[in-house]
Amino acid sequence: MASFYGIGVGPGDSELLTIKAVNTIKKLDILYAPQAHKGGRSVAENIAAPYLPANLKIKRRHFPMINDWEKKIKSWQEIAEEIAKDVKNDNNVGFLTLGDPSVYSTFSYIAEMLAERIDIQTIAGISSFSQVAASLSVPLMLDEESLEIIPATADITQLEKAIDLNDNVVIMKIATRFAQVYKILEQRDLLSKTIVVENASMEKQKKQRLIDYSINDKLPYFSTALLKKGNKNVKSN
Repeated sequence: MASFYGIGVGPGDSELLTIKAVNTIKKLDILYAPQAHKGGRSVAENIAAPYLPANLKIKRRHFPMINDWEKKIKSWQEIAEEIAKDVKNDNNVGFLTLGDPSVYSTFSYIAEMLAERIDIQTIAGISSFSQVAASLSVPLMLDEESLEIIPATADITQLEKAIDLNDNVVIMKIATRFAQVYKILEQRDLLSKTIVVENASMEKQKKQRLIDYSINDKLPYFSTALLKKGNKNVKSN
């Protein structure tokens, strides 16, 4: 029976794909990948490129990054219908997603739309925040410490609550609201306990303490912050 696979490719380094992800890619008939802004390959496709069979049919589709929820759903529904048709025609279909498919992934919405119609399987990938912690050689949490993962796009009150109530906080997409997040952490004297990792596991990866930034700095889109209140040894390099 043909299936639809959501495949996590990790945060950036092609060597971080799991063996299961690579083996799944090898048995695909059709692969769906996000379409890059200028019509080329997306970041996710570039990461998976070393493992893509030469005869694999790749369908690059546009996934709008907009605030208009109705337009996004309409776009996802159209792509979901195309995927369903491909699977029902006995094709194993894959969908590439950065990091892990279960973390802030468009795949989850499409999978929900198709849940009652086709077989769906999710292939876990290494999340960006796991790789961030690994690159710093620090634990995300220990013993009874708490951890919250929250996007910088969340409501400011939610961000403040996450920072105030948890021992460790991962702030995703920090570039989108860098000045606001910087100010919140500055007010709490937590800049020195926060590390920003830009372009995790990519060639241009950079690690730097938040206190060494300026509030008006512009960060790359793929930037993640890790706050560890109780760790005095988190260092950049």
